[in-house]
Amino acid sequence: MRRLIAVLMLLALPALAQEPAKSALAQLDPAQSAITAEGRDRGKPRPLNLQLALSQPVPYRVYFLDSPPRLVVDFRELDFSRITPDAIPGRDLVPAIRWGRFRPGWSRMVVELPGPYALRSAVQTQGAAGAGARLNLAIAPVEAKDFVTRGNALSALWDLPQPAALPPPQPHRHTGRSLRVAIDPGHGGHDPGAQVGAISEAAVMLGFARELSDMLTRAGFEVVPTRTDDSFVPLERRMTIARAGQADLFIALHADALPAGEAAGLSIYTWNQEADDRASRELAMRHDRADLLSGVDLAGADDEVAGALMDLARLETHPRSEAFAKFAVSELNKSGIGMHRTPIRGASFSVLKSPDIPSVLVELGFLTDPGDRHNLFDPAWRAATAQALTRAIGAWAQDDAIRAGLARH
Repeated sequence: MRRLIAVLMLLALPALAQEPAKSALAQLDPAQSAITAEGRDRGKPRPLNLQLALSQPVPYRVYFLDSPPRLVVDFRELDFSRITPDAIPGRDLVPAIRWGRFRPGWSRMVVELPGPYALRSAVQTQGAAGAGARLNLAIAPVEAKDFVTRGNALSALWDLPQPAALPPPQPHRHTGRSLRVAIDPGHGGHDPGAQVGAISEAAVMLGFARELSDMLTRAGFEVVPTRTDDSFVPLERRMTIARAGQADLFIALHADALPAGEAAGLSIYTWNQEADDRASRELAMRHDRADLLSGVDLAGADDEVAGALMDLARLETHPRSEAFAKFAVSELNKSGIGMHRTPIRGASFSVLKSPDIPSVLVELGFLTDPGDRHNLFDPAWRAATAQALTRAIGAWAQDDAIRAGLARH
């Protein structure tokens, strides 16, 4: 039955234009980075400032080594592959710089120094509206007796929260490969979604999708994005992208608008064609409206035979979707994320119709609610929410694999 459904769905859906990207590494901008020295050059070591422009914040640690004196900076998921140290302005102020990947998930920068140094400060700041980050390291010359290295004292300075503590990623229960998660930021292109002033749902969701995708990649999962820029992707095609990417879980991201006072807080939706909640019906119409404007009538997408097969397939996938929703609510509660009074709800959102991939739609909040709007632009709230969802995926994957094993016996 699973193979028959897969064949029918592949025949019914259009081909992909391109393979979705599966990487979410931070990048270094050498033109905006620099090494500078304080004071006049009198032939002796001077205080140095290392400024690195990054595409996004990353966890890092700083320490020193001797013979020769070196500053070492380890980064979590920073891509140095397309640039050379000579591209950094001020490179001639130090004897040498080298960098590269030194173990899975980590990159290392080594800066040889003209003598023993100590760290004065290490600050990483994020740009406005999540536009990149800047890491500033200030070091100053010290006497040899005051030179503290990792060899004689474990002096590693860590900054930023570490990636979410997760159980080891579970392989897919049938293929044995890493779990793949389709991340679907709602709307895009000529369909901005909900709008409050200059704020559009499409832009906010794309930003959060990138942060969540980065966290999932660091945790060992593979990500299948349905869109990576401000482009319009029809709802049926979003499912096509997920299916062609062999996604094991589909997560749609939204932050809608409803009349003031009608809705606030995060909620998670699973497929329910019989849902009669007024707010759910209104949101379903809002989500599908863009496709209707583009000439795609979702109402006639299923004929009677295909619809019956889909219903049969959902007998397996729907409970798995609901199970993920419960894991997500549990982890979000542990993180103190405010949710709707009914956090798990059903709705007939077309993007949840896929019968062969467990699917949920996460309403991160409502742009029409001031509290939700504040959360959506709060880096700490977004990070905590992304971490909770990442933990939920790991826990769900373990539970899903166990249940699959029990079902085979």
